[in-house]
Amino acid sequence: MRAAMLAAWLGVSVGVAAQAATPQPTEFPSNAFPSTYQPLPSQTTLIQHATIYTGTGERIDDGSVLLRDGKVAAIGKQVEAPAGAVVIDAEGKFVTPGLIDVHSHLGVYPSPSVEATANGNEMTNPTTPQVMAEHSVWPQDPGFNTARAGGVTTLEILPGSGNLIGGRSVVLKNVPATTVQGMKFPDAPYGLKMACGENPMRVYGSRHQFPSTLMGDVAGYRQAFADAQAYDREWKAWEAKVKAKGAADAGPPPKRDLGKETLAEVLDGRIRVQMHCYRADEMAALLDVAQEFDFKIAAFHHAVEAYKIPHLLAKADTCAAMWADWWGFKMEAWDGIRANIAMVDAGGACAMIHSDDENGIQRLNQEVAKALAAGRRAGLDISKEHAVMWMTLNPAKALGLADRIGSLEPGKDADVVIWSADPFSVYARTEKVFLDGAVVYERDDPQRQSTSDFMLGSFIDPHADAAGEGAR
Repeated sequence: MRAAMLAAWLGVSVGVAAQAATPQPTEFPSNAFPSTYQPLPSQTTLIQHATIYTGTGERIDDGSVLLRDGKVAAIGKQVEAPAGAVVIDAEGKFVTPGLIDVHSHLGVYPSPSVEATANGNEMTNPTTPQVMAEHSVWPQDPGFNTARAGGVTTLEILPGSGNLIGGRSVVLKNVPATTVQGMKFPDAPYGLKMACGENPMRVYGSRHQFPSTLMGDVAGYRQAFADAQAYDREWKAWEAKVKAKGAADAGPPPKRDLGKETLAEVLDGRIRVQMHCYRADEMAALLDVAQEFDFKIAAFHHAVEAYKIPHLLAKADTCAAMWADWWGFKMEAWDGIRANIAMVDAGGACAMIHSDDENGIQRLNQEVAKALAAGRRAGLDISKEHAVMWMTLNPAKALGLADRIGSLEPGKDADVVIWSADPFSVYARTEKVFLDGAVVYERDDPQRQSTSDFMLGSFIDPHADAAGEGAR
């Protein structure tokens, strides 16, 4: 609507206006930084005789799943193989949806981790909603390949947590690519990284700047959203003039502000807030801020005290993305417990694992296994098929993508992992990983184990012949 009004005011067509160097509306242009992702070539594939954890809380013994045209075509006890299909006998093996990590810094804090590659925190102002993580992602980060080997097919790359408002996140399909656009999940909602607690107050308080206290943190969020509301009203007032008087007499549109534009999209529900927050009292305060400005927090990340407030999370329809057992490394992380994920889940809220780590992302299945064991020790009756949702369907919900990924259901993207054993066993290994029906990793085939350009010729090249170049 606003783009059309601008075009009318300028006296040009919408298509021409989109290309002109003119003021823009508060809606982020849908064609800016477009995804160029294209699914890799795939074959119709039937995986049969497997134990299948569907990601919906169900388990199918001696089950089959059919992958066709990049989608899950059928799943069940009896699925016939179409003519010409590749048939994989997975007897004794396990199948799950592709794993999803909603909190990763791969690409923006890549390996090698040196100052020249540290691009995750724009710590020049406590509120930087105008920046976008995708403009810092280095697709050659070897961590993408090791994450894929761990079964991760989708991941959200977030700015760091040094600012109150750190900028837009980006959701990626975990495929080898030379550009971030080639990995960008088509039509996935943007996220907004926000952070509460010690990090922003430590960063800016140490410089004798605002904020230096927790109350300063909350005041900073509120002022930023209040300014965004005023900005949105300014644009809507101009739109009303265009409707009432016509484009020629409405006057020029307001000056575009990228940060306020982003926050206005949060207020309109088009961007999902992903919030770094540890303590229960701080999460409760942020839920009040969200209510005050009528936006939704999709998930609290880290959330080591989420077990104290599952009822608040469930009421707000807000997820908690947590570690299995990280705690105690700073004051706000002191009161963590190992049964955190299980207790949030038992309290009726959306619970999930996340990594925030280039090593942990390779073993999300083992992290869920630890959380499951801790929940059972706490007396909670949790099945393995239910716990699978902590690394598949629930993360998809937090990303706003549960209708496309996160479970093995007909019509969803064919993101699938074949495991050598029960994925909750420490001995389990990924054998094959499919993304949109294409094999993107195969343990027994080096040709299907991508190596980034950065690693080619390296002495730690995992694919170098032991007797050849690279074995030094």
